[in-house]
Amino acid sequence: MHLINRTFAELQPGDTAELRRLITLDDLYVFAAASGNYNPMNLPRTDGAGRPENMAPGMLLASQISAVLGMLLPGAGTLYRRQVLHFHERAQAGDELLCRVKVIEKLDDGLVRLETEITRPSDGALMVSGEASVVAPKEKLDRDGIEVPGLVVQRHRHFEALLERAKPLPAVPVAVVCPHDENSLGGALLAAKEGIIVPILIGRMEQIRKVAAKLSADLSGIEIIEVAGDAAAAAAACKLIRDGRASTVMKGHLHTDELLHPMLDKVNGLRVGRRFTHVFVMDVPGRPEPVMVTDAAINIAPDLITKVDIVQNAIDLALALGMEPRVGVLSAVEMVNPAIQSSIDAALLSKMADRGQITGGLVEGPLAMDNAVDIGAARTKGLKGGVAGHANILVVPGIDAGNMLAKQLSFISHAEGAGLLLGARVPVILNSRSDSPMSRLASCAVAALHYAYKGQKRG
Repeated sequence: MHLINRTFAELQPGDTAELRRLITLDDLYVFAAASGNYNPMNLPRTDGAGRPENMAPGMLLASQISAVLGMLLPGAGTLYRRQVLHFHERAQAGDELLCRVKVIEKLDDGLVRLETEITRPSDGALMVSGEASVVAPKEKLDRDGIEVPGLVVQRHRHFEALLERAKPLPAVPVAVVCPHDENSLGGALLAAKEGIIVPILIGRMEQIRKVAAKLSADLSGIEIIEVAGDAAAAAAACKLIRDGRASTVMKGHLHTDELLHPMLDKVNGLRVGRRFTHVFVMDVPGRPEPVMVTDAAINIAPDLITKVDIVQNAIDLALALGMEPRVGVLSAVEMVNPAIQSSIDAALLSKMADRGQITGGLVEGPLAMDNAVDIGAARTKGLKGGVAGHANILVVPGIDAGNMLAKQLSFISHAEGAGLLLGARVPVILNSRSDSPMSRLASCAVAALHYAYKGQKRG
């Protein structure tokens, strides 16, 4: 940023400066964190009482005046002495505002009086008016390269958008297997409260009711199927799917192997020809869209044929979520190296997509992690095409890399992850015990959108 100030000697009555700024939802969060003001009227979806929300705090608007005074007129070196503010209209996130300041008078003691106002250009409304008194700088400053650290708001806007898309859909009947702990039962009940699913609880009824009591949850109207044993509960869920009573399965408090074993049964299971693969849909703060990581939970060391299903399942899910699938097949390098099997598999997958053996999205590999997601890194390596630097599906070489990548995104980049198993007759919601309520809710929303998309294709 280049700053040039106006010294006291240079200022003249009538001098003006102005600055435009779009108020965003992130601005509301940043102001709340910096000021400690958590007024629910100034935050998205926190009031819940029918009162206005997303209203920009008055002092957030007033900070625009400070920005003009400190950067433009008089500029760097300016010190506040006094500010009078009159608030006329309320601004909301999404409003573009125009702040103007005008020199009124220069005083002998180095003070300058300025008229200050903020308007909304879209309708000409006067938002804030007032007057400032400042000590103008005496020394000239012309400086380039001034920077401040960027801020990433830890808000999961992509999951919020998915939830809004899922809520109008018909609630999906979900077989919840062994909801014997607070996380698994609480996640199912939260999704039911939001109107996304209709849970059918399968397991030990006494244990389910004990957990509900701990949560102070009312199970009235919710079907509970008494089944003793985790394997039997998983088999009962498969039967509900085959009978058409449920459209999705949700993992509760049992091992993943026990949940999947009856699903793989050739006679009574849920196999449809593809391999079972897992996809993490990650909402990473600061990324322009969700990022998928696959496979990080099911296939330990997938061969090429398995990776074909991993890629195709992820593409199908991305289409269901309204994304443009751009698959980056990851390796340690972006050039094919015969000594690195993952680079060979990546190149073959890319060529298979070119020949129509994988459909619905762009597939490119091998790509290293940096040039898969960062356009600057991709350009440095001379990589072109629609995927390098823009990948939103990351296909990992094996479960070690996938698990590490997903957990790094969660615990270092503060991402939320929705987990879904694909390749079965219906999507299977897989959550870990450490998943947050938002993660569990998002997993249900992703499953509901996937189910609706498959229904549209069948129709």
